[in-house]
Amino acid sequence: MPFARPGQIARTIGLVALLVVVAACARYSGPIKGDNKPHPGVDRARNMPIQGIDIARYQGIIDFNAARAGGTRFVYMKATEGGDYIDPMFYDNWERARASGMAHGAYHFMTWCRTAAEQAAWFIQKVPVDPTALPPVLDLEWNHLSSCKNRPSKADALEKIRVMLAAMEAHTGKVPIIYTDMTFHRDILEGENFDNPFWLRSTAAEPHMRYNQRGWTFWQWTQTGTMPGVRTEVDRNAFYGGEDEWTMFLLTGCDPRGLSVLGPQGRCGSMK
Repeated sequence: MPFARPGQIARTIGLVALLVVVAACARYSGPIKGDNKPHPGVDRARNMPIQGIDIARYQGIIDFNAARAGGTRFVYMKATEGGDYIDPMFYDNWERARASGMAHGAYHFMTWCRTAAEQAAWFIQKVPVDPTALPPVLDLEWNHLSSCKNRPSKADALEKIRVMLAAMEAHTGKVPIIYTDMTFHRDILEGENFDNPFWLRSTAAEPHMRYNQRGWTFWQWTQTGTMPGVRTEVDRNAFYGGEDEWTMFLLTGCDPRGLSVLGPQGRCGSMK
């Protein structure tokens, strides 16, 4: 039998680990109740089969086993911001979510007062390479709640975004997801083409009504959600597809609808 190359071994180990995660994710049937301020405009999201949350330090200590048993299928957690901040709960959340068998991923909050190179280096330094993790997320918003009030031109912002996306993909081996809100999308992203999947925030209407028909993989449909295992209100999110699409996403790291393009480029997990 010929010897396997190190890269092949690493991919095989990663695939086996992902299969374990997929097998561990118990299926939960039916909608999950839990929104302190439900809006009728997002009623469809409540019935979508693959539900998850995104968290930061504000949610405190989360019981991921209880969350998973209650129907949470995935969690994205804040990792880094700018070029010098790491969420103080990140490593604890990362390890305990991983131990629970829940699909987990990290996001970086982009700021506009640091260079993309600085932010990429910070993300690479702080976020572990984990073959079982979900693709990383780049959170793109205007920094209205921070001391950084800089708003670059569209061309400058897009250049920084593309540098950051390339660095995150090189570090994790997975195509990053772009998270954004309506204002930033209108100002910078609308009309721009990306290979990356989108995660859209829309808490009062379906995303296609707010983002000019932009396709999406994840939909953040409320910020006042409640879920088992989480003591505070929490952002709730839905994956676009059903069980088959979710399994393919876990195995490849790519939205199944993009596999025909990204797969031949060697950018999708087991498709490499």
